[in-house]
Amino acid sequence: MQVAKGANLALTFLLELGVLFSAGRWGFTLDAGAVLRILAGLGAPAALATLWGLFMAGGKAPFQFHGLARAVFEIVWFGIGAGALAASGLVTAGAVFYALYVINAVLRLVWHQV
Repeated sequence: MQVAKGANLALTFLLELGVLFSAGRWGFTLDAGAVLRILAGLGAPAALATLWGLFMAGGKAPFQFHGLARAVFEIVWFGIGAGALAASGLVTAGAVFYALYVINAVLRLVWHQV
C-alpha cells in the first residue's frame, strides 16, 4: 500500500508540472504572431507557477490555502491545465488529464494525503 500511496503523490507532482506544460503548449500554439506566441508560451506557465507558489507550495506558501479554498484552487488549477490542452488541439489528452486529476484527488482524500 505504501508503494501505491507514494505513486499517487508522484502523480500529483507530475500533474502539477503538467499544468505548466499545458499552459506553455497552449501559448506556443496560439494562432497569432511569433512574439505573442512566445510571450504566451512563456508567460502563462510563469503566471501559473507564481500563483502556485503564493497559495499552494507544499506548506511553504506565504498565503497557504486550506480546506475549501484549497479544493477550489485545485479544481480550477487542473481545469486550466485540461482546458489548455483542449484549446491547443489535444482534446482527448485534456479529458484524460482531468480524469487523472480527479482519480488522484479522490485517492489523496481517501488516503489522507491532503
